[in-house]
Amino acid sequence: MSTLGPRFLTCTFGAAAQVAPAPVVPSSIAYGTTIQGGGPGSSYVSSGEAVRNPDRAARSAIRRLEGRVALVTGASRGIGRAVAEALASEGAKVAVNYRGNRTEAEELASRIGGIAVGADVSRRDEVRSMVRKVESELGPISVLVNNAGIMEMMSVEEFDEASFRRMMDVNLMGTIYTTLEALEGLKSTHGVVVNVASNAGIGTAIPGSTFYAVSKAAVMALTRRLAFELAPHGIRVNAVAPGWVETDMTVGGRSPEDAEAVRSFFRSRSMLRMTGAPEHIASAVLFLASPESAYMTGQVLVVDGGRIDYITHGI
Repeated sequence: MSTLGPRFLTCTFGAAAQVAPAPVVPSSIAYGTTIQGGGPGSSYVSSGEAVRNPDRAARSAIRRLEGRVALVTGASRGIGRAVAEALASEGAKVAVNYRGNRTEAEELASRIGGIAVGADVSRRDEVRSMVRKVESELGPISVLVNNAGIMEMMSVEEFDEASFRRMMDVNLMGTIYTTLEALEGLKSTHGVVVNVASNAGIGTAIPGSTFYAVSKAAVMALTRRLAFELAPHGIRVNAVAPGWVETDMTVGGRSPEDAEAVRSFFRSRSMLRMTGAPEHIASAVLFLASPESAYMTGQVLVVDGGRIDYITHGI
């Protein structure tokens, strides 16, 4: 028997009962903040430390990506910006890709000691030029985060081919182009690729997201196939599948009332009754980019607060 209260989870198996405090997780976190929760001796460290125990505290001073060169696409704001900050906090030299937000990208790059590089990832010639610039100024790319993406909501009846092709060009082809152009550097450094997909690609029950979901499901399939193809070169390829995260893409342009209604909608579909912040996803990306995930490849790490509205349990 299980009963769920707002602060405690009680599970009874036979005659024994265990009561543990439910973790208190804030809706947004900042790097360098330690959040206490879970059981005794556990902590969550948003500065890029993976979930750890006190006997590993000595590792907190080690910068896990020291000397590595990272390229993060779509990094001028939102999840990409948080990822760039997280990688830099662990010692990486970060190239901040942008398409239209040059000012924001340059400000971020200056602050974290990286460079800003403009390119539309759906255009291979621009991607090639971007990668060459990164290589000439920072060195071969050893961490690639394919984060750039767009979302167009439409029902099946409202299908717009131009919008769908644009999503596929950015979300899927952009991932392919950037990986291909960075491949030589990834080979020489036995690098890491982290693709940002979406739990929509697994099958969330959100009307109007079907064609966006198709583009992200393709990214997950690509992740597994690239992991298989590139493993002989010592390259690991994984993906993060975020749930709903508050960014300009999800609440930008909405009234305060409308934005809160959207937050409430997605909170109600989370086991944790919370919505995501870019830093939640950045911490997962950092884990997959770090040596701590050295035994992982071809995996999709779902970070969605325990969504309960999936269409099916099948694959």
